[in-house]
Amino acid sequence: MATKKKPAISGVMKAAPKSGSASGGGMLPWLGLALILVLFDQITKITVERTFFYGETVPVTGFFNLIKVYNPGAAFSFLGDAGGWQRYLFTGIAVAAVGYILYLLKRHPGQRLFCFSLALIMGGAVGNVIDRLAYGHVIDFLDFYWKGFGHFPAFNIADIGISVGAILFILDELRRVNKS
Repeated sequence: MATKKKPAISGVMKAAPKSGSASGGGMLPWLGLALILVLFDQITKITVERTFFYGETVPVTGFFNLIKVYNPGAAFSFLGDAGGWQRYLFTGIAVAAVGYILYLLKRHPGQRLFCFSLALIMGGAVGNVIDRLAYGHVIDFLDFYWKGFGHFPAFNIADIGISVGAILFILDELRRVNKS
């Protein structure tokens, strides 16, 4: 009968996870998530930019269209007709937000829901900043509506990331408060 050999001990110890990290993964997973969101956002915007005329609407369902519109302002076209200076204001705000998010991700990489929400917000912010710098406006193309009520302002994948990230951030904070 054959005997099983015990594995040799190499003498190499694994490094302990960094402080504040439950998983030891650090910032990399969160940066990867943000990058995936930016790539998906930009691919969809480039596709719409190249295949649609401005204002062209393609009905998809009884409550959803694809449309090509530009938003020089912030959410819901806030300051959209302000003359151009808002492009730099919103870009600056987004760059500052991304810097702060990077700081928070570095400090709290093991807080999964917190970091997930921040990564979505950061990816969305970067996606829209790319548009502002490249075109002077954000490309929006998702148009949801309710018959008898009207159309919700058109939005894009970056906006979804920011919105879902903000909702998850609030839920995480509520959960944290309820634990206290």
